[in-house]
Amino acid sequence: MKNTCFTFQFDASARVVVLTLMLIALCASHAFAQPAAATPLSADEATAIATDAYIYGYPLVTMEYTRRVLTNVAEAGAGGLNAPMGQLARSRSYPTAAFRGVTAPNADTLYTNAWIDLSKEPYVLSLPDAHGRYYLFPMLDAWTTVFQVPGKRTTGTGPQTYAITGPGWTGTLPAGVTEYKSPTNMVWILGRIYCTGTPADYAAVHKMQDEISLVPLSSYGKPYSPPPGPVDPNIDTKTAVRDQVNALDVAAYFNLMAQLMKDNPPTAEDASMVARIAKIGIVPGQPFDITKLSPDAQNALKAVPKAAFGKTMGYFKDAGKVENGWAFFTKTGIYGTDYLDRAFVTAIGLGANRPQDAVYPTSEVNADGKPYSGANKYVMHFDKGAMPPADGFWSLTMYDAQYFFVDNPLNRYTLSARNKLKRNADGSVDLYLQHENPGKAKESNWLPAPADKFVLMLRLYWPKETPPSLLDGTWTIPGVKEAP
Repeated sequence: MKNTCFTFQFDASARVVVLTLMLIALCASHAFAQPAAATPLSADEATAIATDAYIYGYPLVTMEYTRRVLTNVAEAGAGGLNAPMGQLARSRSYPTAAFRGVTAPNADTLYTNAWIDLSKEPYVLSLPDAHGRYYLFPMLDAWTTVFQVPGKRTTGTGPQTYAITGPGWTGTLPAGVTEYKSPTNMVWILGRIYCTGTPADYAAVHKMQDEISLVPLSSYGKPYSPPPGPVDPNIDTKTAVRDQVNALDVAAYFNLMAQLMKDNPPTAEDASMVARIAKIGIVPGQPFDITKLSPDAQNALKAVPKAAFGKTMGYFKDAGKVENGWAFFTKTGIYGTDYLDRAFVTAIGLGANRPQDAVYPTSEVNADGKPYSGANKYVMHFDKGAMPPADGFWSLTMYDAQYFFVDNPLNRYTLSARNKLKRNADGSVDLYLQHENPGKAKESNWLPAPADKFVLMLRLYWPKETPPSLLDGTWTIPGVKEAP
């Protein structure tokens, strides 16, 4: 059977009618398909979303400002944390009270750190034999998550080599090189090597630092001389990073945050938050335009930075576990969707480790719940055999109200086992926390305080996981009491 074709012939006027009817139908279908115009957000709704967005993005923005400050040099200096992008900075001595690069610094380890950009290619980090010395090299992504942490606890102290690759990189690595995949292109390698601070130990750690190398993958195994870094005179390297971030108005803050989210993508867990903040115009890689919000919402958002940071710092009294005036967390380094915890840790201790590597009990009040003041004298008492349990080391650090070291005649910012603490007749130990020198008999156990408000932080590196342990509650931190 032959196929039969039906042919319709229209004159000109008929074709016009048919096309017109088709156009009307098409427009009607589109009209029904289009959603109703979105109702503008109220000032309260916009403020609530913006507050969540501010807290969510606080680590990302703080990391960027920290990166700018610490890499705004032509070459790595003789010490400190400053070096151009892609180059190692090797701290040769403990930070002093003048240091303002990072909040809550420590005076127990020498930092060896670097900022790298993985958008072009991976970087290869080579670590030498540490000969049993305690160290760790946590790697933080742009959101402050510690995604890898080679070191004595995890990988031992023998020589090891790692290629740190970006989220979109695929390729083949040289033999003997282990891949560490970063979730973001911005990475901060914040290595810490334990050092007693004696001249001989400084020299030993310096030798280890000098044997550590960091090179682009394309230069691995070849002679490599890093290029000089660009110096931007407009970058403020004097003002504390936290103060710079907190000074940003809401439009500048969210605009930078949106830019950073392009190369440093949120995780899959963040999907609901990303959808929520898009309602006020925060979209990865797109400029934030506050004028698209209603005038009332624009005006309301002006107060968000201060209010959101206040909410972040207010988290202290509710966060983690609190005992005897000490608050500590077991959610540092890896945060998931606990954005308030992450922002708080960023504000008071940027670069915090995973809890298995370090716990940082922090205290702003004594055992009676009263804020510390240098006008008073305090004692922290440890019973015999009840010093802080750690397989790495422990230390007690004194900070001023802004979480920076306190200038004092002894240049002493911490107390730890290396201070050769004097014991009482019964084997117990008393630490003296006060502004004035308690006298020669007690000076070895004195941690100098400022004249006004101060904060204490007890560090336990590689805290014991078997009793007595802070992690399982079988060891309790002694409360700090006012001296009689």
